[in-house]
Amino acid sequence: CRKKAKMLSLAIKKRSRVPGVMITQTVEQLPPGKSTPDFTRKPIAVTVQEGKKTFFKAMVSGEPAPTVTWRRNKGEIDDPEKYKTRYDERAREHILEIININPDQADTYKCFATNEYGKAVCTTTLNVIAGDQQEPQDFRSMLKKTKKQLPPQKEGEIDPKLWELLISAPKKDYEKICLEFGVTDFRWMLKRLNQMKKERADEQAKQLENVKQIEVKPNGKAEFGFDMQLWDPNSAVNLYKDGVMVPYADDENSKHSLRKKGTNYIFSIKDPQPEDAGFYQVDVEEANVLTTDFRVPAVEFVDKIKDAKAVESEDAVFQCVLSTPLNRITWSREDSSLEHGDKYEITVSEDKLTHTLRVKDCEIADKGAYYAIAGIASSRASLMVEDTKDDAKKFQVNRPEIKHRIFDSPPSFIVPLKRRTAPQGYECYMSCAIKGDPAPRVTWYWNNISLNTNTNYHITNVCGVCSLLILRVGPKDNGEYKVAIQNKLGTAESSMMLNVRGIHKV
Repeated sequence: CRKKAKMLSLAIKKRSRVPGVMITQTVEQLPPGKSTPDFTRKPIAVTVQEGKKTFFKAMVSGEPAPTVTWRRNKGEIDDPEKYKTRYDERAREHILEIININPDQADTYKCFATNEYGKAVCTTTLNVIAGDQQEPQDFRSMLKKTKKQLPPQKEGEIDPKLWELLISAPKKDYEKICLEFGVTDFRWMLKRLNQMKKERADEQAKQLENVKQIEVKPNGKAEFGFDMQLWDPNSAVNLYKDGVMVPYADDENSKHSLRKKGTNYIFSIKDPQPEDAGFYQVDVEEANVLTTDFRVPAVEFVDKIKDAKAVESEDAVFQCVLSTPLNRITWSREDSSLEHGDKYEITVSEDKLTHTLRVKDCEIADKGAYYAIAGIASSRASLMVEDTKDDAKKFQVNRPEIKHRIFDSPPSFIVPLKRRTAPQGYECYMSCAIKGDPAPRVTWYWNNISLNTNTNYHITNVCGVCSLLILRVGPKDNGEYKVAIQNKLGTAESSMMLNVRGIHKV
């Protein structure tokens, strides 16, 4: 019994590869193939305006798959009107969503990953910019109030111009400037100067305007930006990805670049790839001023948008079909994104595969190129608008185009099934894109057993995108899934293995 009690109270501290993560192993020796929880990506501190919403996102590892929970230092997070937790199976991210943020939610938040062999924990902070107060209502500010303030040694006798000169001057000139103003206590001066820089950096975080979250543009670059008036022109502006500093240049041919014009800052990622996905953070000195989440979903266009033609005052429609469901895509004209409203109507089908843009009441100014952007894939088409004042065009008889089928084609896969791993108890979605003329007949199999009549699976086939949804994955769902397609010209098959995490093999 004593030995058992000793095992239960065992706590072996381990080092994580991710800085700031604490791991505790609760067994003396790990069984073969098992591991304690760890974070592969920890949540990043964010600064957000009061009334907005934000997310903390974490990625974890461990065998068996850890359970992830969230807590905060000063309060609970069990109010569903303020906090929502979920797991994004596709991105493998554990998410804490904080809704309609109030200043009293500024706090230190903890993320725990636990399995039967141990626990990993890391912390992050939420900083809130109050909309109706002059002082920053963030957690950094609250901590600052608890610190012992530096004594105002001789401050009343010092010319305020000294601090303005020191803040903007290189360190090598500090001594020279101080001597000119009669200040000889350099240690006190440095402490006071560092405190002032920190206060200004915190205040800088409130000065953002015209914030644009990251999105892929028609030129193929992923961009995000904001307007900011720097207190100190010499302040360092740093870019981070998943907590690691990213070097950037002012050359637009660089992988990461900054384009600055006046108070406008635009960060660009050239030729974005799936590995470029992650949390991007902009800091001015030590203060975080912006955090944005760049996602690169695995999606392709099964049916791209087509050129459209309309007469003035008529509507024009662009439509595309995706290989993977997305809640929204980006519709754009040249470098400006389009939003749903009086001019543009943006709709999505129930299965999230078909996306439509309607340009209402077309004018001559509406003609030009339009873009549909999904992830890092894009589709381009042109809109032609005919002038109704042109009598020749006004009374022109448009004959419908006669289309002839030139060739039938055997069935084939545009996007095949791909290997998936799903945690037990969560939903799992798998899909593929097919083509063939005549349209192929589609049959799904699990371990060579037909699923087409099995009501435990939700199967759809829309515009050549075949999908299967398992609402709650269990051990019995582990195995090989196959799609067989057939028409009069032939057959084709695509298969994948589904591995369900959390199954204990004997």
